[in-house]
Amino acid sequence: MKRSLLCALLLAVTAIPAGAANLVKTYSYFAIGGSTLDDIEAQLSKRGPEVKSTGTRHPGATQMAFTTRVSYAQTSNSCRIADAAVTVKVKVILPEWRRPRKADADVRLFWDTLFADIKRHEERHVEIAKNHGRELEEALRATYPQKNCDAAKAKAAEITAAVLARHDQAQLQFDRVESVNFESRILRLLRYRIERIEGGRLPPT
Repeated sequence: MKRSLLCALLLAVTAIPAGAANLVKTYSYFAIGGSTLDDIEAQLSKRGPEVKSTGTRHPGATQMAFTTRVSYAQTSNSCRIADAAVTVKVKVILPEWRRPRKADADVRLFWDTLFADIKRHEERHVEIAKNHGRELEEALRATYPQKNCDAAKAKAAEITAAVLARHDQAQLQFDRVESVNFESRILRLLRYRIERIEGGRLPPT
């Protein structure tokens, strides 16, 4: 599931307390119906969030925005980044199945397994984003002094662009791997869930 990424850079001159990249996470849900696997698949394709970069709908998505605040310290002959703080704001969009009473137990079992995998997938996207937010923060703080603050701001923008490009590639690579392994992963998760239900470690669906 490819991501719709919104990356914003905000350069500030006020002092900012040190700390790791900040994560702000929210959830939203879209409702689907259906009593069979075909119904659920059709509902996900129809109602799932549309990703602008692909023009297609997905069973889940994570929207991300990176905001970078940078403070500068200037001397008579140089300017350096005094501090940097990165906030990663994410919105995780997940399906919510309005389970009909006539849905078979097998369908309920498959949905529970599928939803857990969709949520895990999106949470991993969040983790990738947070890790790159931390990387960006550390890279900005480690920057050498520049000849003036314009040069320091240009360097901050260069570092930000490079880290966010690596972030985008990491997200795409994760999606490619997940896509290839989807069928085998779901079958493995189904077997595992059935074993736990039969062993009394999970309630029946």
